[in-house]
Amino acid sequence: MHINKYIYCFAYDNTESELCKLESRYIFSKEEKNRLLFSNIKAEPSCSAYIKSRLDIISFSEHYSTLINEIKKESLRIEGFKVEYLVFDGDTTEYAERLKKLRDIGYSIEGIHDYYSPTITYALCYYEGIWYFGILNKNNLAWHKHKQKPCSYSNSISISIAKALVNIAAEANKEKKLLDACCGVGTIMLEACFAGNNIEGCEINLKICMAARENISHFNYTANIYHSDIKDLSKRYEAAIIDLPYNLFTRSTDNDILHIIESTAKITDRFVIVSSSDITNIITNTGFRILDYCSVSKRGKINFARKIWVCEKNG
Repeated sequence: MHINKYIYCFAYDNTESELCKLESRYIFSKEEKNRLLFSNIKAEPSCSAYIKSRLDIISFSEHYSTLINEIKKESLRIEGFKVEYLVFDGDTTEYAERLKKLRDIGYSIEGIHDYYSPTITYALCYYEGIWYFGILNKNNLAWHKHKQKPCSYSNSISISIAKALVNIAAEANKEKKLLDACCGVGTIMLEACFAGNNIEGCEINLKICMAARENISHFNYTANIYHSDIKDLSKRYEAAIIDLPYNLFTRSTDNDILHIIESTAKITDRFVIVSSSDITNIITNTGFRILDYCSVSKRGKINFARKIWVCEKNG
């Protein structure tokens, strides 16, 4: 029986389900299913807004009694441990029975448990006929601190979208040199810096550029943010993120959008582009092909949706 090393649990609003699946394709090369994903790829849960936890599998079995024996063979000795039961789709185990199984696990581990401040958290779960036991690593949500950035605009993309864009652009490779081509106040850059990605930003509006630099500095991150027209950048990047202006703080015409895309296309062979309107023709006319696409609607606003394209240069 082939079993992957890790089980990832996902949580997301239905308005962002397409984006979650798009992101998982670029982190794990496959989509989550029923808010779960089995993989041999190790990713930190906090790298994504949608990954709730990662279970590092220690033991598994089709038979619960066999699993308990396998756990006992591990001779686990730990002070301050905690055990949780993860309820997956299709698991009909009653609550009282789940508590009994957690006690079985607890008695199989040597040490004193600590429910409130555990040194390590173990978890038990059942999915498609197999029992799993392992170490549970939760998303620490430390990136939520970026919601308190000193400079913010109401039209900025959400943190969850920003984190996904970074993962999609970098293909989960932190060594790739990224550009945030229209960085605004730095929402995307903050998430890239938090995750340890190599990123630079560009912003044509001086006031907004200064706000982005203030945000980056506020959280003690280091990243270059150029006050420049994108056409004046001479560096090359392995991938770029283009969150196009929405005519709120930076007015943009169709020619401006074409200029931004064409200028970015000269310094990278791959980009992820975000727009509130359909710009498929503009993208294809710049010599890029569309590899992937999704749409993200805004909760409470039926007529507003962000469209996201993953693009690569032809040839």
